[in-house]
Amino acid sequence: MRAIDLETWNRRELFHLFRKWGNPYFSMCANVDVTAFYPAVKQRGVSFTVATLYIITRAANAIPEFRYRIRGEEVVEHEIVHPSTTILTKEDLFTFCTIEYIEDFALFAARAAEQIACVQEHPTLENVPGRDDFLYSTAIPWVSFTSFHHPMPMDPTDSVPRFAWGGCLRKATACRCP
Repeated sequence: MRAIDLETWNRRELFHLFRKWGNPYFSMCANVDVTAFYPAVKQRGVSFTVATLYIITRAANAIPEFRYRIRGEEVVEHEIVHPSTTILTKEDLFTFCTIEYIEDFALFAARAAEQIACVQEHPTLENVPGRDDFLYSTAIPWVSFTSFHHPMPMDPTDSVPRFAWGGCLRKATACRCP
């Protein structure tokens, strides 16, 4: 992790403007065509959610801004960020699950399966204390939606990116989602 030099940072003015706002968050929703991705994932016997977490996390780790976090009066850049996602429990509730990002997909998928099984048996809504090197995410595969709002504390220093995805529209003939 490295501290960003706020005096020379090209985003300095934007940072100082938005950090004063009670709701400084940006949100973007987009439809993504997964007609080729979904069958490729399923042919390999991998969870679509795990594969999606991997793709999002891999992309985010390639973009420095997705690794920035606000810490009090400073901004830091993590070397690596990890997915923290919601997982459905047997009681139709959800639990949080943090998965260590590993660049090798097979290792990531295996570790994710272990962590998911563990939190399903031992649900928790606790975040890992003192860490903000996450990407928060949630999957709601039985619903197709074009917008989503994560619950959040409305603290302008909460700078963890959030991702959500749902199922595809069942009417689309080219869609191969379940």
